[in-house]
Amino acid sequence: MGDTANPFDLTGHVSVVTGGNSGIGLAMADALAAAGAGVCIWGTNAERNETAARELEKHGGKVLALRCDVGDEEQVEAAMSRAVEEFGRLDSCFANAGVGGGRTRFVDTELSDFHRVARVNVDGAFLTLRAAARRLLAQGEGGSLVGTSSLAARQGQPRGQAYAASKGALISMIKSIAVELARHGIRANAVLPGWVSTPLADPALQSEGFQRKVLPRMPVGRWGAPSDFGALAVYLASPASAFHTADEITVDGGYISF
Repeated sequence: MGDTANPFDLTGHVSVVTGGNSGIGLAMADALAAAGAGVCIWGTNAERNETAARELEKHGGKVLALRCDVGDEEQVEAAMSRAVEEFGRLDSCFANAGVGGGRTRFVDTELSDFHRVARVNVDGAFLTLRAAARRLLAQGEGGSLVGTSSLAARQGQPRGQAYAASKGALISMIKSIAVELARHGIRANAVLPGWVSTPLADPALQSEGFQRKVLPRMPVGRWGAPSDFGALAVYLASPASAFHTADEITVDGGYISF
């Protein structure tokens, strides 16, 4: 696959990116497409899917946008089958789709809200990664699985117990996958974004209190941007990361260290 002299040339590589129509997922998909990969993005919003697909097609490679609710087992299986049928293979999968919590006090959080978050962030990641792993094992050529977790998994998130728990569970799931599938040449890593400006995070990041309390704790002096995750996605998809597995890769502008 690609140029043997340049491990970051992804010509002939095929990636599936869930939650790929906005935010970090779209930035990852864009960088993968720019590196030459064929990219299949999944999202629940058909209009955003099409807009993202047109953006990705500017790189000249094959792009497919599928409407898929990752919490629905049948939809995940159908979407993964369609992706492999259309592209002929699979090389990497980025389980990036996620939802936030209700921001209610812990003692007022309904079990139904906990389940709503876990359905996408845990069940959805499980279903996506399992479907991808099945295809990679069938091909017998190895591959890369990536889950987008969160700094909340390490630090906790007040009024976000469901979200923090789901992102902690994802890290444990990724490590377990990595250990089991390493002998098949399949690696698995979690990416932990810090405070990144995305549609999901912006309502908090743009509030006066957040600007006053949190931004001064950012050593780099700014919020993260989705584009800060593009090169990492290319690295994790590429053969350059062949020995890198079972890791938690923190991309937070130094926030957790300060």
